[in-house]
Amino acid sequence: MTAAAIEATGLTKVYELGDTRELAGGWLRRIAGRRANGTPTITALNNVSFSVTPGEAVGIIGANGAGKSTLLKVLTRVTAPTSGHGVVRGRVGTILEVGTGFHPELTGRENVYLSGAILGLRHHEVRQRMDAIIDFAGVEKFVDTPVKRYSSGMYVRLAFAVAAHLDPDILVVDEVLAVGDIGFQKRCLARMEDETRRQGRTILFVSHNLEAIRALCGRALLLDKGALTCDGPTSNVIQAYLSNQRTRIDLRESSLGNRRNRTTGRVRFTTMAITGAAGTEKWCFQSGEPAEISLQYEVFDEIDSLGLMISFVAPGNGAIVSTIKETLKPASLARGARGECRVTIDTSTLRPGSLAMTICLGDVDFSVIDDIIDSNVSLPFIEIESGESDLHRRSGYVDLPYRIEVQ
Repeated sequence: MTAAAIEATGLTKVYELGDTRELAGGWLRRIAGRRANGTPTITALNNVSFSVTPGEAVGIIGANGAGKSTLLKVLTRVTAPTSGHGVVRGRVGTILEVGTGFHPELTGRENVYLSGAILGLRHHEVRQRMDAIIDFAGVEKFVDTPVKRYSSGMYVRLAFAVAAHLDPDILVVDEVLAVGDIGFQKRCLARMEDETRRQGRTILFVSHNLEAIRALCGRALLLDKGALTCDGPTSNVIQAYLSNQRTRIDLRESSLGNRRNRTTGRVRFTTMAITGAAGTEKWCFQSGEPAEISLQYEVFDEIDSLGLMISFVAPGNGAIVSTIKETLKPASLARGARGECRVTIDTSTLRPGSLAMTICLGDVDFSVIDDIIDSNVSLPFIEIESGESDLHRRSGYVDLPYRIEVQ
């Protein structure tokens, strides 16, 4: 019987919390073998157990703070578990976070050789792969520059190129790929797909991009507050994850990405909710099931007119699948004015799978964008489920039947 490539048995990781001003004292207490009474703790991983067979691609999903990155760090021995144990059999290529794995004072080329040595490769074996690594990363002009001068995107491109080209048995990738541009993300996903399907590499992939998880991984794990709550076929795990996500969001006090930096802020969304036919909050819909998007807004500076635009986007290639544009108020609105609208869409023309949403407020011709929320920084993807295989032929732009109520 073939041994598992990755085994996790009862992995638990507990961190101590406390005032950073007491870090030195805490370090001294640990050196002395003493623990402060009543020190607050947080359980980042709670008795997590699973195994991954050689050549399997497994996705890990969950909300922020669920323990995904901690799990990868424990498995790759960046940090030790509080209890339990993890076994990884084979050479591991890791991309965890920007800054991990490279020495900032060394050049890109020197770091490639260092990474190869850590993986047990000889100097000439790394040299044979050097041109391919540099070409994939696109850092030809900077490969002999210390990496401390790299942008985060350059850093990640080189880190992925190294991990993918030095022939690891297991590739462990965190959400850090989101730092790269869309084109590079596509190349990374294509490379990982080739690694697992043609070359039999084992992949452990953490991402909030559910479409990427669906495309690459046949199996997924769902973490919630440090515990493994679901393990199975990717579509089932994604549905379980979305069913537990609240869609009624208070946007007034929200820290959803940098939306204020990308807009005027003259008019702002205050609340949003997405519900099904029965009024139940949900992100996952059966094809043909009506989905209602409820939005409330407030005017913070006088405007001449107000329009609403909702775009549905395919996460894999960024193509717009369908767009709704409506005039909410054709005349001026004074500061302090409030309003709301409900948009009910017919999902029957949307393709099955994940769809990102971008929701904008602006003037009626959208020459000015006043506020924006989108799936890239703040929202889970809407998931369209269907058992009808002919729906998979739907591609490109589609007409989306809808009705709107404005108050």
